[in-house]
Amino acid sequence: MTIDIEQLRGWIDRSQTVHETVTPVPLRALTAMLDRDDAPQNGDAVPPLWHWLYFLPLTRQSEIAADGHAKRSGFLPPVPLPRRMWAGSRISFERPLTVGSALTRTSRIADVSAKDGRTGPLVFVRVIHELSDERGLVLTDEKDIVYRDHPRADESAPPPKAAPTDAQWSREVHPDPVLLFRYSALTFNGHRIHYDRSYATEVEGYPGLVVHGPLIATLMLDGLRRARPEAVVTRFACRAVKPTFDIGPFSVCGRVDGNAVRLWAQDADGYLAMDATATLA
Repeated sequence: MTIDIEQLRGWIDRSQTVHETVTPVPLRALTAMLDRDDAPQNGDAVPPLWHWLYFLPLTRQSEIAADGHAKRSGFLPPVPLPRRMWAGSRISFERPLTVGSALTRTSRIADVSAKDGRTGPLVFVRVIHELSDERGLVLTDEKDIVYRDHPRADESAPPPKAAPTDAQWSREVHPDPVLLFRYSALTFNGHRIHYDRSYATEVEGYPGLVVHGPLIATLMLDGLRRARPEAVVTRFACRAVKPTFDIGPFSVCGRVDGNAVRLWAQDADGYLAMDATATLA
């Protein structure tokens, strides 16, 4: 497949501004999904990464593609590759987001690039979201999206990387279809790889349902909250390393060294699935 990267790079610096209110119901729903009983109330601070419950992609049903994503048009560049995945994020928290506040999100396409990967062409799109309230900037969320072709029949997975073994805490997660469905519903994510097993396995070639990368990141920071309830996160960066599926459990782990936190997710065989760092105030 030929990728006209210069045409796609014409999307760089395109921007979009939308407005939203931090309502409590999605926060109560995520609290329940995480098996917690401390949902934020009006005026409370929202836990880090829970801003992903807002500014959802409210695409009309007639504009949904076969994979469950929006059709390739609009704000994001129309990359002509069939598989689209979240690859990681880098977030700076200027101050807490609070329940009940009115927000403005300004989004900008920061970069579009391509390279030849081990299994074919890859296109990377970097988007920067800035969330502000009446007092000014609240957080900056830089997101990486990767596009790739369907897997070949002879394609083999890259060698896995061993996860760290020095965790101060670890929590095992069983990503059953109900958990994946509930998170898809909470984030209005129609991507079929997370809930449609026949599509995930027969069309996109995965061995099972794919666990959402943002869900894993949320679970990692939830692990930090459970281990260090007083911690205030000012920066967070994560990178997806290896897909995680519902065919087995995975663990979210971490350790703190001063104001630096190392977080990771590992599969049942001890291989690294996601790598992350956080900075504490």
